[in-house]
Amino acid sequence: MADTAKAIDALHSIPPDLPRDEWVRVGMAAHAAGLDFDTFDAWSAGAGNYDAAASRDVWKSIKPGKGIGPGTLYRVGAEHGWRMGEGKPQQRQQQTPRKATEPARKPAPGMSPAEVWKRCEPATAAHPYIMAKAAAGVPLDALRVVPAGDPLRIQGESMAGALVVPAFAPDGSLQSLQCVTTGETAARLKAKGKKPKLNLPGAAMAGASFTVGEVVPGAPVALCEGIGQAWACWQATGHPAVACFGWGNVGKVAEALRKRDAAARLVLVPDVGKEESAAEIAQALQCAVAYMPQGEVQNFDANDLAQRDGADVLAELLEAASEPPKPAPRYKLLGADELRELPPLAWRVRGVLPAVGLAALYGPSASGKSFLAFDMAAAIAEGQRWFDCRVEAAPVVYAALEGEAGFKLRAQAWEVSRGRALPDGLRMMLQPFKLTDGQDVLDLAAVVPAGAVVVVDTLNRAAPTADENSSRDMGEILEAAKTLQTLTGGLVVLVHHTGKNAAAGLRGHSSLFAAMDAAIEVSREGDRREWKVAKSKDGIDGESCPFKLAVEVLGTEPTGEAITSCVVVRDTAVEDVRAVKLPQGGNQRVILDALRPMFKDGTTGKPGAPPLRPCIELEAAVSAGAAKLTCQTDRRATRTREAITGLVARGVVGCNEGWLWLA
Repeated sequence: MADTAKAIDALHSIPPDLPRDEWVRVGMAAHAAGLDFDTFDAWSAGAGNYDAAASRDVWKSIKPGKGIGPGTLYRVGAEHGWRMGEGKPQQRQQQTPRKATEPARKPAPGMSPAEVWKRCEPATAAHPYIMAKAAAGVPLDALRVVPAGDPLRIQGESMAGALVVPAFAPDGSLQSLQCVTTGETAARLKAKGKKPKLNLPGAAMAGASFTVGEVVPGAPVALCEGIGQAWACWQATGHPAVACFGWGNVGKVAEALRKRDAAARLVLVPDVGKEESAAEIAQALQCAVAYMPQGEVQNFDANDLAQRDGADVLAELLEAASEPPKPAPRYKLLGADELRELPPLAWRVRGVLPAVGLAALYGPSASGKSFLAFDMAAAIAEGQRWFDCRVEAAPVVYAALEGEAGFKLRAQAWEVSRGRALPDGLRMMLQPFKLTDGQDVLDLAAVVPAGAVVVVDTLNRAAPTADENSSRDMGEILEAAKTLQTLTGGLVVLVHHTGKNAAAGLRGHSSLFAAMDAAIEVSREGDRREWKVAKSKDGIDGESCPFKLAVEVLGTEPTGEAITSCVVVRDTAVEDVRAVKLPQGGNQRVILDALRPMFKDGTTGKPGAPPLRPCIELEAAVSAGAAKLTCQTDRRATRTREAITGLVARGVVGCNEGWLWLA
């Protein structure tokens, strides 16, 4: 729902019979929400103590920026049962105690809509208002006139002789009445700054309407402010026209008609000055709009046009009513050609991290994951290759929520090791931050460059009160991370811990790993550390990259102790050994090729093996390997064991207590 239409909807959910100070506050909120005086006045007119002059004076006295904004309108509306339709939900605020709203004023005895209607006389074409609007031939069966001597008085004026237009609720029941005065009564009201059309006190007008003609399913229906415009539209086209008793009511009436008939062609016919609001309602409810000719005076309407230029001109204007562009379909179906034309996946770190999405970098405590994340962040900010992976440069914001004080030393160590300053594209954020606080997410996103990589180190510190094992809490964490990613348009990397069982992967609910577009797993065995791609959509999983933490001396404490920190460096020794020892042929090569697929489905956490390394049983390996050899059948098991022994001796395969793993 567009903002103006939403504000009108909220306003009309509030009874106008408020204490004066509350009524003024609602007026100020309506003004802040962009509503005009006519909308406010039409709403105010539903109050039993309505005073047109007071309404106008209050509106004129409203000055912008006095501390009351649109939120007040929505809050008061919510207190009276209004619920926002489309659009972003409002952030909940603490409500302060306020004075109780006075109940809506009840009609005086004998002055309810039904009672007044029953006393009225049938209207005729000779009524002054009907004649003034050139409404000869319009249906009169549903109209009445207040008889002479009737006790009905509104705004201090007798309503005797006034044309009575019934206002029906969406369910067809009589909701209120509008009295259209003429002659001296109308002149006196205008002299006092009041409108000659007066609504029955104590009977709200919100959502009520009166239809000229008969609504036929699928047929065009014109929606106008008042009865005069509705008459003119009916005369010009013969199609039904609805009087909405003020522009502020048009949106509600249109919504009710749309719910009743989704195929109806609803045509809004705004007076001059209501074009913007009409466009918003039309967009929200898929209505057409018949705008008055350009250059006409304020409040020029359909009846004015018909009387001046003729019914044919009005008919052409209604026929040419323009419809807002239809919103693009939410879902787009792609064929083979469209798929081929899609751009390739954009990588931030080729084969490891995408340019856009959510990623995790996780490992046990003291595995070096924060050092690795910082090293990766610097490489991305510089656009330098990282562990031989191509990197596309991007700004990086590193939210260091653990060990904040040590990050200064970490940055210095990186500069000493590399012999250059940290890249300008890498920025640190050391203040407290909670993913679960919506305002924190908005505030951080506001300072993050578009398309940047945001590293949150660690997830635990960013959601300190959340239960990571709860699907609900984890869902809220993921939703917040996705919101941050959407607002920044780049990649969000969550640095996280493994659980007590490192082989189980990311700590917490399984939905965390499932929601990641990529994941980097860090492991450690003694001084040997490595990372591998645990998950990468359209990338290659499982490639291990050994690294070690090199100590850099940065200075000396006053006590004489060295000031140190660490930097990540590649551990090429492991790779060199593997390169030399890998068999090039013979039974060892055959057996190694046979065992590799088995390791993918292996079991982790076996004695002597690295914590996250998949293992297979020795005897299962012998059986699988023997099936691949071509020697004599009775020699295959022996030859397989010899080949496995050779692989272990080369350091290609590890073995302990009947389990094998790739070294």
